[in-house]
Amino acid sequence: MSTPGDAAVVPADPVLDGELIDDERPSGQHEHYRQASWWPRSPRIPAALKNRASAAQAAKDTAVAVVRSPWRFVAATGRGTVLAVRAWRRWVSVRDYREAAEQSEKLADKYVEIRELTLLRWRVTGAVAGTGTAGVAVGEMVYGPRVLWITVVTGSAVFAIAGQRKDGSPGRRAVLTGPRSLSWTMDPQVLVDAFQDAKLIGKDETLRLVERASRVGAGWAITVDLPATRKATDVIKNREALASALAVDEVQLLVERVRGNGGHAGRVAIWVADADPYATPPLRTPLLDVACWDAWRPVPFGRDARDRRINLPLVWTSLLVGAIPRQGKTFATRLAAAGLILDPHTRLYIADFKAGKDWDAAAQVAHRFMSGDEPTHVLTLAAWLVELVTEVQGRYRRMRDFDNQTCPESKITPKISRDPALNMPITGIFIDEVQAPLEERTPIEVHNKTIPAGQYIGELLTWLAKKGPAAGIVLVLATQRPDSKTIPSALRAVLGSRFALRVMDWRDSNIILGEQMNTRGWDSSRLLPSHKGVGILRPDGETAAGADVLAMMVRTDYMPNNDWTTLCERGRDLRTAAGTLTGHAIGTGSTPALDPATVAHVIGASQLTDEEPPAPNLPEPLASVVEYLGADLDDEGREFIPTAELVDILDVEPTAFGRQMGELGCRPRPGRVTNEDGTTRQARGYLTVDIRTAIQAQHDQPEPEDDPA
Repeated sequence: MSTPGDAAVVPADPVLDGELIDDERPSGQHEHYRQASWWPRSPRIPAALKNRASAAQAAKDTAVAVVRSPWRFVAATGRGTVLAVRAWRRWVSVRDYREAAEQSEKLADKYVEIRELTLLRWRVTGAVAGTGTAGVAVGEMVYGPRVLWITVVTGSAVFAIAGQRKDGSPGRRAVLTGPRSLSWTMDPQVLVDAFQDAKLIGKDETLRLVERASRVGAGWAITVDLPATRKATDVIKNREALASALAVDEVQLLVERVRGNGGHAGRVAIWVADADPYATPPLRTPLLDVACWDAWRPVPFGRDARDRRINLPLVWTSLLVGAIPRQGKTFATRLAAAGLILDPHTRLYIADFKAGKDWDAAAQVAHRFMSGDEPTHVLTLAAWLVELVTEVQGRYRRMRDFDNQTCPESKITPKISRDPALNMPITGIFIDEVQAPLEERTPIEVHNKTIPAGQYIGELLTWLAKKGPAAGIVLVLATQRPDSKTIPSALRAVLGSRFALRVMDWRDSNIILGEQMNTRGWDSSRLLPSHKGVGILRPDGETAAGADVLAMMVRTDYMPNNDWTTLCERGRDLRTAAGTLTGHAIGTGSTPALDPATVAHVIGASQLTDEEPPAPNLPEPLASVVEYLGADLDDEGREFIPTAELVDILDVEPTAFGRQMGELGCRPRPGRVTNEDGTTRQARGYLTVDIRTAIQAQHDQPEPEDDPA
């Protein structure tokens, strides 16, 4: 019995899933691709033959080995001869038997046996020597001199094999040994001993070889696996101890954890330079050889110890550069700016609070530019930041109206940034010596409250660092005073990329690079004063060292004032041709009006006014403690301050200081502090939460009434 619906059912053919293939594709192309992809992936092909660079290096190593082989053969033959003579002397004198008798205190009883065995071995020696000499003489008379040559060559080869150089030269052990030298590249056992000496592995543990030692650039590279439960991060943290065990300076040793599919938490890649990689003159920036640059590409920044090109991503992130004076801080900041200058579709805000001439050439391309360190310049910067905050808010409102093809991730795209009609270019803000505006105490009226100009600028910069990158704002700050009082902790926490040149101690290094970075093996206070432009880069993005690298040591490119001026002139020509010169560059860069009320409405008045400066009438020594700690009293600052540090800084008597702090509600507690070598120790000190409680208690105390008398 059929239903009306059955008439609509029609048998169908099988449904096949397929892929469109171009039949006109040359048949040999598949075979070529298969062979080309098989060659580098095959485990049977030596690593030296898998690419052109490795083959070239292998050819160089082979040529050097061939040239050195005669001298190495002669030296090995001599060492083998010495070893053979010593072994024969030990055997013929029955040394092992004699030592065993001495240990068992039966030397007198065994004297006759030892004497007979010694004479027997002398007779065997004489018989072998005589028989061998006679055999060679007979062979020489029968077959000619070739027998003599064969005997000499064979004996030399045997002695050379026995005399191969291993861990140390054979011979007597000197009472005072000579200087250690890097020899682990010839014998992996030395590398194992170095790890054991540095206490990175136990005495009964060893390493597993992943990639054999090979020449990479001007040094040796090797990859090893640590024993189970041993971590690569511990090797990086104790890099100095490993360098000492390998008898090299720590700047010559590069230790990286291998991550991704080919790595794990216990795999370490080691590279040791032949000499100090930073002793040679720095290289000029490659931007001098390009006609223009794309701001969306990472900017050429410098080279690491292995001479790999390190490029610095700028879009969608921000950068903090810190160092003591004359270490290359301004040069590093200008390298980041050079990439944006050579892109005619970018907009630049440049504030030079050093008030020198380092940035003057950029005035011809900047939308906003100033150079000075007076309070009026600080207020001008505040007006710029107000303008930028308003601009960012406007960009977000406009991007909400774009479709998903134009703006797929609620972020600015290259197409949006280059569209003149949208007026949303990549905007770089470069502030040199940022500590000057952040420390300015000129009062500003914000929402009926008066706050210091430095605090106001710090809040604006923090807001821009949080919300500006997605809208195309690139914030680059440089300071020669990297302490907790200068850079607010809330601002430091949102700066994506960090570059620390040499500073005075590990605390300053941690302020730039991040908390506990010195305990993870990265401390810029250990950099040598002679290494100008060398710093530790903590990137926010992928570099030549990999996307997952925590930090790296980089030597920045060299760009003197003449080259800087050339790049700025080239950037002006590009903007003139593209019609993108604006503001100060064409003489119309009037300072915008400072309107704190507008920004208070945009980012919230509470964010600008909640953090009031400590009351000036705090009793001593609490007032001095608050003044010293500054931003470290924030919730994101330090949690524990040792008493010894406060006593040393404030120059007070310890007992009286402790009694006075206790009367104010702050009693010392036990805690842990980090030493310069990265280790921790117990100490007594004060919790910042207790100090904040004492400050609040002083604020809450009622003011004393006036005496009517």
